[in-house]
Amino acid sequence: MLPFALATRLFNTPVALAPQAAEMAVRLLKLASASDMEMLGRDTSGAVDGALQVVEGVAIIPVKGTLVQQVGDLWWLAGLFGISGYDRIRALLLDALANPKVRAIVLDVDSPGGEVAGCFDLADTIYRARKAKPIWAILGENAFSAAYALASAAEFITVPRTGGTGSIGVIMMHVSFAEALKMAGVEVTLITKGDLKAEGSEVIKLSNEAFKRLKADVETVGDLFDATVARNRALPRKKVFDTQAGTFLGADGVDYGLADAVMAPDEAFRTLLTELG
Repeated sequence: MLPFALATRLFNTPVALAPQAAEMAVRLLKLASASDMEMLGRDTSGAVDGALQVVEGVAIIPVKGTLVQQVGDLWWLAGLFGISGYDRIRALLLDALANPKVRAIVLDVDSPGGEVAGCFDLADTIYRARKAKPIWAILGENAFSAAYALASAAEFITVPRTGGTGSIGVIMMHVSFAEALKMAGVEVTLITKGDLKAEGSEVIKLSNEAFKRLKADVETVGDLFDATVARNRALPRKKVFDTQAGTFLGADGVDYGLADAVMAPDEAFRTLLTELG
């Protein structure tokens, strides 16, 4: 994929991403520039086959790094750059549900969040799946924003003492190149059918009217985020709203109802095995 195509998945579109995770852009562009396997000098014959990892009857599904809607067959390459795809997570989840040897499922989470597109559909799938098999979200460190939307769909969430939960909010970073193009002597003329067709384009300055409409989109997705977490965690919607996208460290997240226990990942896994008998 072209770097520009990947960049459009971050800029000028709502994302559920912790604000401090701006390196998402860099990682996406690195992935694009490395999409030619020969450039990496990698022998693809030795690539991991992608089989579901099962330990003592527990399927372990990684939810790591920046989350994007799709990585396709390049999931292993995306992983090298700290990127996970909702499509890959969904495929592993469905595999675990269909596998009779899998007694329970663990979402191994450490992520600042990522794309809105595909996030809430996957969260709904996880929420429904916990009726079929026990699903735990075991945080290696953090589950922020979109990653927390997924983790909240599990029936039990553990967080380490220094780990974080929350950032239940949506952000849109609109980037305009209008002034830069003008300084470079480049004039762009957009010819459209429909008054709003070019709204939000990066080659023109964002108008006040466009800002209001984009802000409304962000609010709509934010409302969906609040409602999803409230359902998943059986919390009052106002309590979720009142977090105002704040983050909670370790036990603070448990006290607020965003997680169930403070545990190191290995301790959490042993506890799940004990419960499974």
